[in-house]
Amino acid sequence: MPTFSMTGYARTEGSSDRCCWVWETRSVNGKGLDVRCRLPSGFENLEQPVRQRVKGALRRGHVTVNLSLTWEQTEGVYRVNEQVLDELAAMLPKLAAKIPDAAPATLDGLLALRGVIEVRDDGLSDDVRTETEAAVMAGLDHALHSLSAMRQQEGQRLADVLNDQIDGIESLCDDVGKLAALQPDAIRHRLQEQVAALLHDVPALPAERLAQEAAVLMIKADVAEELDRLVAHVSAARALMAEDVAIGRKLDFLCQEFMREANTLCSKSADVQMTRIGLDLKALIEQFREQVQNIE
Repeated sequence: MPTFSMTGYARTEGSSDRCCWVWETRSVNGKGLDVRCRLPSGFENLEQPVRQRVKGALRRGHVTVNLSLTWEQTEGVYRVNEQVLDELAAMLPKLAAKIPDAAPATLDGLLALRGVIEVRDDGLSDDVRTETEAAVMAGLDHALHSLSAMRQQEGQRLADVLNDQIDGIESLCDDVGKLAALQPDAIRHRLQEQVAALLHDVPALPAERLAQEAAVLMIKADVAEELDRLVAHVSAARALMAEDVAIGRKLDFLCQEFMREANTLCSKSADVQMTRIGLDLKALIEQFREQVQNIE
């Protein structure tokens, strides 16, 4: 099943008899689906439909959608809002007094301010506007399809990395299991050495007491439960990778469970080699978690 990344970019262009348009869509990591739109003046009414289209195409990520329009026939379509321009012009002396070092305002600078140049509603008939909006929204669908395809391609590359890391985690768990089988003898041997070192100061411990102490240490150092849970988490991770749903949040939670068991395993370790493997396991789980942050 495909795995989707939350990172992607797409750009599509289109045109009609009256205008040309360009859609730019980009997405990055996000906890949920956050959509931001930048639409040209006069087409603010498309914001809600745009958000609905994005929600229908994507499930997670911080998504930015930009629309640029260039009209083939500008006469009668744009007009200068003289009221806004007069208000800005009236403010210029006050601003110049407050900021004497500022460069004087220019006409092109004033015209570039939002609200000065407007799209005339009477420049487009209802039929032309409806036709234009329908064509522009069809272009958005194409842009979102391209963005989703790029996120899928990136997700497949991430899936390969994640599957390799899951294999690595499983391999390290196998190594820990092999060492864990040798721990009882190692604990018993170390306890005997410690008891022997105390023979000069205290009486020899009875064999029964030695066995009791060894049993207590072995229980404290038993990592069987942690290994069982790690193996179960590996199986759960592989099952999630095969699902055709948004798995990012579930994998992120699973990473926390992986790390919890790895920390407990390291704290119980009674062997230097096992501790080293445990640290390698924690490092690999952290790398896995970092990659998971990119998954939808």
